[in-house]
Amino acid sequence: MAGRMKSLLPRWSSRVFSVELDGAPFYFAIQEKHRGEEAPRVFRKLQTHDRCYTLLVCSRDRIKTARFYGELKDKLLRELPPECGLSPMSSFLPNVRDSLIKGYFLKDASEGSSPVERLLSDLTQHEPVFVCSYSKNDDGQQWTQHLWSHGESQVMETAKKYYVVPSETPEYHPSTLNMINSDVFYSLDEACEVLKKCGDIIPEAMSVLELLPSRVEARNKPDFPVIVIEGLDATGKTTLTESLRETLGASLLRSPPQCLSPWRARFDQEPPLIRRAFYALGNYITAEQIGQEGKKTPVIVDRFWHSTAAYAIATAVSGPVCNLPGEGSEVYCWPSDLLQPSLVVLLTLDPEERKRRLRSRGQGETNEEQELDHNQLFRLRVEEAYRRISGPACVSVDASPSADQVLQQVLLLIRGKCHL
Repeated sequence: MAGRMKSLLPRWSSRVFSVELDGAPFYFAIQEKHRGEEAPRVFRKLQTHDRCYTLLVCSRDRIKTARFYGELKDKLLRELPPECGLSPMSSFLPNVRDSLIKGYFLKDASEGSSPVERLLSDLTQHEPVFVCSYSKNDDGQQWTQHLWSHGESQVMETAKKYYVVPSETPEYHPSTLNMINSDVFYSLDEACEVLKKCGDIIPEAMSVLELLPSRVEARNKPDFPVIVIEGLDATGKTTLTESLRETLGASLLRSPPQCLSPWRARFDQEPPLIRRAFYALGNYITAEQIGQEGKKTPVIVDRFWHSTAAYAIATAVSGPVCNLPGEGSEVYCWPSDLLQPSLVVLLTLDPEERKRRLRSRGQGETNEEQELDHNQLFRLRVEEAYRRISGPACVSVDASPSADQVLQQVLLLIRGKCHL
């Protein structure tokens, strides 16, 4: 068994497991003795002949882990029998940072001899996958978990087994334990480190790193105010930013910066760790541009760190808004080495009106915009994450009136806050 997997075993019985079903997490735990607990909810609807497995991706190399996690899903969907069900899952130590391990929960409903175990055996011999199988006891109620380990020539179940029991919802959603400098980046060095480690497998990463300034003087305030306009698509950001540029005689910048456009499609295909690092670096490139332009004129920025963070947090955390990190959490704090704008305006709009505007534009939607339209909980998480970010916080402005009325309201804010 690989070193990373072995390191999990001493505290294995303290771990909690989370299975995502219909966008909501269902939790269960394990214990060495059976105390008469009923089966966890995720197991109650299973049939007698169903076989279940958890596959956890374990490696000390987090780049390899992130890429293989995505590749594993494609492999399983391609090679598993059609009657198998596959759901995202994770395992973690409650309230322990960086203890999260991601994987998949597999239900095999096929009867008789199944090819599933042969596939899993092959995976554990050649890939960083830790497999557990689950079986129903003779009483037809209790389920037990069996850890797999390597034998001399094959993978076998160990004699060690644990009883599967319900678990209370943890204080923190498991994804929040692994968010810092993974889903959301808080320093230039951390984001750079990810792309540097990708150089051998993603040649474009080195091209991106070459665009970074030799040193980002992020804390130095420009001579002129910096106003960031945030909001979901179709809330009027483009119209407002263009109007502000003309009215204030300001420079207009957009994040991600135009110089990253040749590589966006490439990095959008990568797992969140690598994709988020790429967009984090875009903020630092934009900050350098702000610093240069801010010596001459006021600067208007169409999206900045708030967008990068809000979408990343809302994607990493599933379920209702209450699963987000609590207000005041460090995940909402502005990076200490990134230039802070003078004012951040968040344009808000009724969801139905925003959809109407999207349809009238006739433009294709990004994957995240499609998710906003189809998943109300995701949209609510994005909006709430925007509101919770501090240093500076967003000032919300209703974008439903006419474009000129919105412009006048934002100009009042700018004159009051930035004295322009």
